[in-house]
Amino acid sequence: MIEKTTGQIFTVSKLTRQIKSLLEEAYPFVWVTGEISNYAVPGSGHSYFTLKDQNAMIKGVMFKNQKRNLKFEPKNGIKIIGLARLALYEPRGSYQLIFEHLEPEGIGSMQVAFEQLKNNLSEKGLFDDKYKKSIPILPSKISIITSGTGAAVKDIITVAQRRFLNCPLEIVPVKVQGKNSENDISDAISLVNQHQRSDVIILARGGGSLEDLAAFNSEIVAHAIFKSDIPIITGVGHETDFTIADFVADLRAPTPSAAAEIALPDKHSFTIRVFQLQESLDQAFDKKFILFQQTIHHLVSKLKNPESIIDDFRFRLEDYNFRIGNIMKQTIHYNKEKLNWLMNSLYSKPLKKKSLDYRQHVNSLLNSLSHHFKTKLQELKTTHLELSSKLVTLDPKAVLSRGYSISRFISDQRVITNSRDVKKNDQIEIILSKGQLITKVEKING
Repeated sequence: MIEKTTGQIFTVSKLTRQIKSLLEEAYPFVWVTGEISNYAVPGSGHSYFTLKDQNAMIKGVMFKNQKRNLKFEPKNGIKIIGLARLALYEPRGSYQLIFEHLEPEGIGSMQVAFEQLKNNLSEKGLFDDKYKKSIPILPSKISIITSGTGAAVKDIITVAQRRFLNCPLEIVPVKVQGKNSENDISDAISLVNQHQRSDVIILARGGGSLEDLAAFNSEIVAHAIFKSDIPIITGVGHETDFTIADFVADLRAPTPSAAAEIALPDKHSFTIRVFQLQESLDQAFDKKFILFQQTIHHLVSKLKNPESIIDDFRFRLEDYNFRIGNIMKQTIHYNKEKLNWLMNSLYSKPLKKKSLDYRQHVNSLLNSLSHHFKTKLQELKTTHLELSSKLVTLDPKAVLSRGYSISRFISDQRVITNSRDVKKNDQIEIILSKGQLITKVEKING
């Protein structure tokens, strides 16, 4: 039997409480590095995860309020460095790290946030070329959103004066870094779009670190650029600097000066080009004018003189008048001669004698017609008598009256001419001169 020691006997709760006090007093804040796994965010908004290395693991938690200051989104597999308090959870006797700060190991949190936001906006289509607006060749006005005292605005003004002094510039001063700078930039873009007085917006600032360019890597500025109806050229930082604003903008310039170069044409080159186009237009006009003149001359050569056409019609009309006059004279002369001949013929014999001649001629025609009619009538009567005699001779009733009869089948009224057509017991109708007989065949001879 093991004897009890003279030392103090602890309850589980008391021992756990003392261990908790020792741990939390000895390690109030510690920097810990490891890889995140089993990352989870329940409805409370707190983050729970396991921090591990090759040989051990420990539970970790980061409460919702501390997460607001994170520049990146924690995920499984990310190696982090964090500042945490060591705490022991008495009911389970387990300890965990309560993190106050997290940042990725090896690269800054802002770089991770930049990559995460870039991928997120790319998936939403904010970088797609189909949404890019074209930059006008000659803008009537340009709005410059940048710091009012920075080198960027001076560089843009210098380039604008050199390239195209006539284009008015509107300076919209904003904070380009620091607290609320992204809101200033977003509000400025919305304001310029609301007024709709500019054709192009240049969003610019000088170079700087990733922290200095944070406003141009914010989601609020990205959405403001994407929603802008006015095309936006970005000229942020140096040639090697790329921001989220550059990816969303309609056109990215490597520097503020380059943005001004792109937005404004070179007036001298533009003027030379205009003169060249004017000269080309004049030459083309002259060629076209000469071609039209040649065409007109060609058509005129084929076109008959209107006076000549009128003279032709006049001569033709006079010819028609002359011919019509001759025809009328000839017609009148002919009709006059005919009338004279008829009058001479009429008065050459006495009218009474002429009337008598016509009457005799009519009587002669009537006598001839009457004789012809009587002859024809007599011929018709003779023909009628002959045909009537033949009809009487051929009449079936006349044949029957001489003792003959007609036999036919009762069924179909067919006349019997051959005894072979008849069968025994057939019913036969015999037509006599007076009446009919219905008989039945008893015997067939022949």
